[in-house]
Formats: sequence, C-alpha cells, structure tokens
Amino acid sequence: MDLELFDVRERVAFLYQRLKRVRRGFQHISLMDFSNGSVSNDRRKVHKSAFDSADRLSVSLLKTSPKSPMSPKSPRSPKVQGKHSPFKHDRSSHSPKDGRPKKSGYGGKGTWGGLLDTDGSYFLDPNDPNYDSSEECEPLDAGKSTGDFEEYKKKAIIIVEEYFVTDDVASTSNELRELGNPRYSFYFVKKLVSMAMDRHDKEKEMAAALLSSLYADVVDPPQVYKGFSKLVKSADDLIVDIPDTVDVLALFIARAVVDDILPPAFLTKEMASLPKDSKGIEVLKRCEKGYLAAPLHADLIERRWGGSMNKTAENVKARIINLLMEYVVSGDTKEACRCINDLKVSFFHHEIVKRTLIMAMERPQAEGRLLDLLKEAVEEGLINSSQISKGFGRMIDTVDDLSLDIPNAREILQSLISKAASEGWLCASSLKSLKVEPGKQALDVGSAKIFKMKAQSTIQEYFLSGDISEVSSFLESEDKTCSAELNALFVKKLITLAMDRKSREKEMASVLLSSLYFPAEDVVNGFTMLIESADDTALDNPVVVEDLAMFLARAEVDEVLAPQHLEEIGTQCVGPESIGNKVLQMARSLLKARLSGERILRCWGGGGSSRPGWAVEDVKDKIGKLLEEFESGGDIREACCCIKELGMPFFHHEIVKKALVTIMEKKNEKLWSLLEECFGSGLITMNQMTKGFGRVFESLDDLALDVPDAKKQFTNYVERAKIAGWLESSSYFSKSEHATSTH
Repeated sequence: MDLELFDVRERVAFLYQRLKRVRRGFQHISLMDFSNGSVSNDRRKVHKSAFDSADRLSVSLLKTSPKSPMSPKSPRSPKVQGKHSPFKHDRSSHSPKDGRPKKSGYGGKGTWGGLLDTDGSYFLDPNDPNYDSSEECEPLDAGKSTGDFEEYKKKAIIIVEEYFVTDDVASTSNELRELGNPRYSFYFVKKLVSMAMDRHDKEKEMAAALLSSLYADVVDPPQVYKGFSKLVKSADDLIVDIPDTVDVLALFIARAVVDDILPPAFLTKEMASLPKDSKGIEVLKRCEKGYLAAPLHADLIERRWGGSMNKTAENVKARIINLLMEYVVSGDTKEACRCINDLKVSFFHHEIVKRTLIMAMERPQAEGRLLDLLKEAVEEGLINSSQISKGFGRMIDTVDDLSLDIPNAREILQSLISKAASEGWLCASSLKSLKVEPGKQALDVGSAKIFKMKAQSTIQEYFLSGDISEVSSFLESEDKTCSAELNALFVKKLITLAMDRKSREKEMASVLLSSLYFPAEDVVNGFTMLIESADDTALDNPVVVEDLAMFLARAEVDEVLAPQHLEEIGTQCVGPESIGNKVLQMARSLLKARLSGERILRCWGGGGSSRPGWAVEDVKDKIGKLLEEFESGGDIREACCCIKELGMPFFHHEIVKKALVTIMEKKNEKLWSLLEECFGSGLITMNQMTKGFGRVFESLDDLALDVPDAKKQFTNYVERAKIAGWLESSSYFSKSEHATSTH
C-alpha cells in the first residue's frame, strides 16, 4: 500500500509539472501567433480547445475521481467497504493485469495515457521554446528521473561518498570515466563541492584536490565552469542547510582560481548575471575581496583546509630539482610534464622556471633540453605566461647573487631570454632591462661563500651572547677592499636569520644594526637584496611583509636609514602588487602613525632583550639625571656611554632640548661640550639636533617667564650650532615648523 501511494504521488507530481510545461508552451505559441495577427478562426478554436482540456485535466488530477488510482474502485488499489480491513479484499495482488495502457493505445480503465504519456527517451532540449533552465535542478523532472541523468545523479552521489571514505583519487577518476555521460559532469562538480561544504576541512581539501586532478583529464573545463556557476546560483538554497555557505563557497571558488581550474573572469561574468540581492553576489564579493585580493593569497588559500601543510617550500623545491635532474638524464618531456602537474602548485610554477634556468646556466650542455621542457610546458598550458615572466623576472632580480657562483651570469641569462623570446614562449617586453655593469667589481666566489658561512656562525653566536664587540671584530678582520659588498651581505644574513626567530632575536638584530655604523648605502643594498628575495622567503615565512616592513621602519627610527633611503629602495620594486612595494607601503604607514617612534621601538620588547621598552616618562627622568650628574663633574665619555645605553636614538632630541634649556637657565656651557662630543662621535645626528632646537623654540614663550633673555640666548646658540655644523646654515625656525630650509 505504501509503495503504491508513493508511486501515485510521484506520478501526480510529475504530471503536474508536465502540465505546467504544456500550458506554458500553448501560451508561448498563442502570444506569438496572436501578436502577429495571423491566426485564423479555426486556429483560434484549436487553441481554445487545448486550453480548456489542459485546465480540466489539471483540475481532475488534483481531485480524487472515480477512475483515479486513489479511488477505492481502481483496479490498482484495495477495496474499502465498511469496517473491513483494506487488505481483506485486495484484488490487485491476484489480478493478472497491471492496469497499464495497451501498446500504442491511450489507456484503458483506471489508466492515464495519450497527450501526457511519456517514456524514458524524453530529454530536455535547450532549443525548445518551452525550455526552462531552472528545471535542470528540479528533482521532479520526468525526463531526468527516468532517463540517463537520473541514473547519473545516483551514481555520482555514491562515487562522492566513497571518495570521502577512501581518499583514492585514481579509483574515483576511473569510476567517473566508466560512468560516462561527460555532458553531465557539471552535476558531479556541483555535488562534490556541495557535499564537502557540509563536512569537515579534511573533506573540503579532498574535494579541492580531486577537482584539480580531474580537470581537463576526466572533466572538461566548460563542465567545471558550469558546475561552479550552478553552485553560485543555488547559494540561496544552500545557505538554508549550511549557514556558512557564503564563506565556504567563496573559498572553494578562490581555490579553483588558484589551482587554475577556473578563470578569474568567472567572478565578473557571474556577478553580472545574478540579482543584486542574491547570496551568490555575496559569495563572489567575498571570494574577490576576502581571499584573492589578500597578500600571498595563493599560499594562504592552499593551506586553509590543511592542504600543503606537509608541502613546505623546501620540500617542493627539492622535488623540482629532482624532476629536473631526472629529465636532464632521460629527456622524457611527457614524464617531466606529468611530474610538474602532480606537484599541484600552479601558483609556484615560477620556481620551476627559475630552477630550470639556473640549471641551464650551470650545465651548458643541457641548456637546449631544459629550454625545450619550458617551451613544451607553455604550449601544453601547464605553465602560464605570467608564471614564465615571473620566473625570468626573479632571475633578473638575483643575477648579481648568481654572478658570485656563475661567471658571466648576466650574459648567459641575456642569451636565454633572447632564445625564449625568439621561440615565442616568452614576452621579453614584460621583463626589466638587463644591463651589463662591467665597472662593478664582484666578490671572489670562494671568498663570498666563506664570508657567508662565517657571518652565519657569528650572528648565531651573537644571538646567544649579545656581544656586539665580537661582531665588530669579525667584520673588521674581513677583506677591506670589498667591505661594501660584505656589509650588504651581512645585513641580509642578519635580518634573514632574525625573521626566523622570536622577538628577542629580532630586537637584538635591530640593536646590532644600529651599533655597527655601516654606511647607509651598504644597508640600503642589504635591504634591497632582502626585498628581491622576499618571494622565496614568503613561502617559509607567511608574515615576511610585516617583518620586513618593521625592520625597515625600525632602521629609520634608529636613524640607520634616512627617509630618502626608503624611496631609493622603492625604486627597486617592480609593480604595485610586488611584495617589495607592499613592504614599503606598510613601513610608511608604521612611520606615519602617532607616536610611531615609541611604538616601533617597543614592537619587539625594546632594549635588545625580553624586557619591555622604557616608558617615555622614565626616559625623560633618566636623561635629566644623566645631565645633572655630568654637570656636577661627570666624565664626558661615561655620559656618552649612558646615552648610548638608553637605546633610543630617535629620542635624542630630548637630550638636546634639556641640555639647551639648562644652559640657558644656568648660563653654564659645560653641557654644550657634551652636545659637541655627541655630535662629533655621531651619537646625536643633525636631524635630532634640529628637532631639539625646534622644541626649545616652541617653548620660548614659557621659558621667557623664568629667563627674560631666553629669545636672545636662543638666537645666539642657533648661530653657534650652524657654525659648528649641527644645523644647516640655511635653516630658520618658525611657529608653524620647527626648522625650515631656505634652499
């Protein structure tokens, strides 16, 4: 009985849907004909008859007619009389007839047939004027429920469920091939993602990995596109059962874009086709602004569900080197391309390009074979043009470092660029200019390697002991003829090692950098090399942008670098989206913030140790006591050491201010000699002197209450400071600015 009722309900629902289609078809034809004014009276009668019959039939289906299967008199239903059990006189189980219509007939007693009859050969035709794309997702569509598509849906769900249990990509791929019907693959994509959305991160990562494996091999790209399109359109329905649909589906789309199985244009095209108030719009906006626009988004998206957690940058680089070495020996291009595809790091293909070029430069005999591999990968669509350009760009950025190990690296790289461009798989115009600099002397390769090893050992010892003098002794013992290059390498190595450690080591690195008094140009070159290699560093250190920006800002606060040096470093950054540009933007933002000096000094604890940085009031108090002690007979060298131990060079203007005010109040110039010694030794810079004099100028009105000739004294000391070189000779002080230059 229950099975019969289920069958009846299903058939009633199907017929109701079918009637809607028939009626819509009549309306469509009628509107076309009547609007053209070409309908005869006979044709009008036919239309009227069709409408009337459709209406009556629709009503009859919704009622329980005497000949309906719901009726007690139906031969397919049990007879109910009085209080007897409905199963006592059940004749359907003994009848040799099944009540279905005869062949080619339109039914008999208790059957339906004729106009509404259908069979398993029914399918949706997109060219049908009655076609409604929304019906593809309706489970009550008769053509699909009885045809191949219904069977495909059932088997697809089973395949997905089995995959989540076995995690066997190869087996799932084979089952999908055996299932056939590639025109329905979009449903598999949609079902795989929608089922994963309601599960744990493990299943989400499995789904993303499976789609990437099936793409173009088992599932055609248009089917993947169509599957995601249907997911976006059904976001309003999905959110009923999956509250975080917007975020999860946005992440799936972002992952598909990162894996190169969806084009970025998918977002804009789908956004234009959706209603403004739909959840699909929210999904696409979240994907674009929340994921794809984020710095280093590719690596972050890959790791969001636990993917690539065991796939570190060093691991991937090692696999790339192994496959290239095997390829050089075997020459099997197809196998090498397969291995590249198996890495599943499409966003990191620029590393393959870089490693291939380096190997070609190191092994001239294998150059042709390695270039052929890149050419084949580009032609097969395995490595896209942007990754090719990025790989060559990274080679140009690091060509100076390569010159240490590979003689004539510039000339060889220029030759490789020319060959790739002539073969048509590299757009040379998108690359930076590669100019040979014959006048620039390079370090001896062996000496550079030895220095790097010694520098690393010395820096590691410094992180343990904190002995700055030992580091200075090491640097003084090195080759003086190449001191600029060695200083830049040391800066790069120091900050690179510090970024991989805790805040204590980062603070110690900044303190050491400000204590070594390297020429600013050497420090600029060191930071430039750091920014050029930031792409590699970002794979192991996702917060490289924040760390480098803080080191740059701290270098300016400590007056190791001047503001114009940041602009000089900025000229080395290519493109607004480069990591170097993002580092500089963040560094500028940090420096523009209110009380930036104190905040930047405290970012890693201050003082080169785990203790917190000094509070401003504490520093002022220490400066006051230091000056009082020196004025009462202290040693000038001891005073300079105490100023240095404060570890706050950005706050030295407070020393200048307090010393100058004390001189003017007590008319004792002993403190002037301290300022003279501090400036001569480089302990207090001209910038800090200017700030100190400016602050005194701003407080002259208050100072004049206690020192009537304060303004006259200040003018005299300004002139003396200009003669001594503490202030620029063209500078003057005004109320709007502390100091202004006339040139």
